[in-house]
Parts: sequence; structure tokens; C-alpha cells
Amino acid sequence: MRAFVTGATGFAGGHLCRHLVERGWTVAGLARATSDASSLERLGVERIVGDVRDKASFAGAIRGADVVFHLAAIFREASRPEEDYRAVNVDGTRNVVEAAAEGKARRFVHCSTVGVYGDTGSSPVDETAPLKSMDDSYNRTKLAGETLARDLFAKLGLPGTIVRPSAGYGPGELRYLKLYKGIAKGRFLMIGSGETLQNLAYVDDLCEGLVAAGTRPEGAGEAFILAGAENVTLDQLVGKIAAAVGAAPPRMRIPAWPVMTAGAICEALCRPLGIEPPLHRRRVQFFTVNRAFDIGKARRLLGWEPKVLLDDGVRRTAEWYRASGLL
Repeated sequence: MRAFVTGATGFAGGHLCRHLVERGWTVAGLARATSDASSLERLGVERIVGDVRDKASFAGAIRGADVVFHLAAIFREASRPEEDYRAVNVDGTRNVVEAAAEGKARRFVHCSTVGVYGDTGSSPVDETAPLKSMDDSYNRTKLAGETLARDLFAKLGLPGTIVRPSAGYGPGELRYLKLYKGIAKGRFLMIGSGETLQNLAYVDDLCEGLVAAGTRPEGAGEAFILAGAENVTLDQLVGKIAAAVGAAPPRMRIPAWPVMTAGAICEALCRPLGIEPPLHRRRVQFFTVNRAFDIGKARRLLGWEPKVLLDDGVRRTAEWYRASGLL
């Protein structure tokens, strides 16, 4: 089997390449010229220097791939204008899907996000829940990209699968480092009630789900939520991290609305200058937006089951931060 992976030097993309290589796949990974591709070289992954915004830079290399995994996206860059997000998350998706169809790929796996469900409320949602766009460039363009991919699958006759991962974590992911460090040093401050629901998916489980989505016949034409097996409150998540780093659970908290207001002001001041704001609304939404998911469909049709429970995954992540000298 031959795979073509976009976003191959990213957190999830790099782990996916490793999972595929360990299965004996031949893997080509798309990476920009400025990206550090040393991890791909160590795995024996063929590096394709290109950019999803430039179809000609990778169209030849995608030809002959059995499965195309499209993970490339702009994410968590609040200083970037909306047109940059659209160029990658929407127009880039069009380029990759069209190139895959022209190259006769047998399956296309498009990586969307559970952000397309917005705030789930207190009850876990499944794939039948209505899609809605959040008020940020990332989720707005990811929803548009997913919609476009689905339309192109039908138009071009390309067997495609949509996956909507929840927040991935594990060794190599720095997204939660500030949270771990704050808790470890006793500097963490809870914003809001701490009762919002969270769902984190360990990266190895996500990769197993992506591979199943690209290989199981039952996955063609379907959309799947790939999330962790546990929906927990933010207070519970923070408590698990505190236990993993050997710290006392934090007790201090402040209301969310003034922090959200400050984030909006920071964005308004920094974005025109191209400066990454020190605080932005998407970061605050981690504390205020519910993310609770039902993964029954992926279990039934893909035979997929998360293997790493949250306590173990949080501990492994803390150990990696320590071993890397980050914590």
C-alpha cells in the first residue's frame, strides 16, 4: 500500500506517517521547504517539497497513491487574516482532492475537526448532530473545506471519508505544555466554572482511526467522529494533569467574560500588525465551550476503539515533557 500524507511534519501527520511505516506502507509526505522534515527522513518517508496552495508542486507525486490522507491546515495562528486560512483550509483542500482524483487514488481521507459542531452542550453529540460554524477563522474554514471535499468526492467519483478528530494530545504535542507547566508550578488559574466538558484523543488512537477510515470498505462515503472514550469536565481534566505532574489540584478561578473581552481586544490590536496576540478568544474557548462526543459510529463501522485512557495518556504526555526538558 502507498500513502500520500499532507501535513506530514505536523503533530498528527508525523505520528500517522510512523503508524503507516510500521505497517509496511510506502509513504510520501508533503512538506513545505521551510518545514523540518528530519523526522520523516528517520522514518524513511519520501519528502515531497510543496504546498497545498500550489497543486503543481505535488500533483505528480500523488499519482499512484492508494490512500491520500489530507491533514494539512492552518491552525491556532490568530495573527493570520481569514484569507490565509481560506487559501489553505479550503482552496488547498480543492487542490489535494482534485490531484488525488486525477492520480486515481482508491480512497481519500479528509481530516476535518469536531469544531464543526460548535458548543455541544452537556450531552455528547454524534455524527447526526447539525454542523455549525464557530466565530473563528479556523473552524469556519474547516467547515467550508469539509463541505467542499464532500461535494468534490461526488463530482469526481472519488471514494472519500471525512474524519472529525477531537483535540489530539500525546508525546510531541506542545499545545498543552503551558497548561501542564502552569499546573506543575501552581500558577494555573481556572477561567469560568470548570464544568465545561472536554474530550481529548490520544494521538496513537487517532492514527489508528485514520488508518481504519482509509482502509475499511465501510468507511467510504461516511463521516466519523474520532475522539477519546471519556468526556470529562475541565476540573476533572486539570485534576488528572495535577496528579500526573505531582501537584495539588488548583483552586483559584475567575469569571470568563472579562478574559474573553480582553482576548477580543488583543486580536483587534495585534492582527492588523501581523502580531500573534498574547491572548485570543479561541484560547479562552478552551475553558468555555463544551466538547462532548459519542464515538459509537466509528466503533461500529470501522471496528475502531480508543486504547489509551485519559489517565494513562496524560501521564505519558507528562513523562515526555519531562524527558524533553520542557517540564
